[in-house]
Amino acid sequence: MNTTAAIAPAWQQDIFKVLKQGGVRQIAYVPDAGHSHVIRAAIADPEIQDVVLTTEEEGVAVVSGAWLGGQRAVLLMQSSGVGNCVNMFSLLRSASYPFFTLVTMRGEYAEFNPWQGPMGRATQGALELMGITVLRASDPDEVEELVSAGLDTAFEAGEQVAVLLGQNLIG
Repeated sequence: MNTTAAIAPAWQQDIFKVLKQGGVRQIAYVPDAGHSHVIRAAIADPEIQDVVLTTEEEGVAVVSGAWLGGQRAVLLMQSSGVGNCVNMFSLLRSASYPFFTLVTMRGEYAEFNPWQGPMGRATQGALELMGITVLRASDPDEVEELVSAGLDTAFEAGEQVAVLLGQNLIG
């Protein structure tokens, strides 16, 4: 029995299921507790290449390169990492690459770290200013549907999409 799956909330399990069924073959990430189940599941899955990043903007290049190589890739990051990526988002607009990212939010619900607040409040606006469609999941029951819709919009319609996972989901 996979104890990781047994202890992960259902919505986190749903995310990995959607990515796997959606043909994602690479998952790039900076380690983050909010994405821990998906990261561990990717590491354990021989069909998915997990790519550990030193900074989030590297992930924009990794997922773009994966697309050029014929694979679907997803970038996992925290809202504080979105600010690191703004310049690299220009690549997505210039080259019209499909892009899909899952962003765990900080600086919101019950945040204990005051420096997370400014970027948490600016995350959605920063993404939208760079032309990225933003979907937001705040309820566990909507996560699977929104992740699936975002994945399809990115890879079937060729758009750039971010799904924000509200801090109230993560705790």
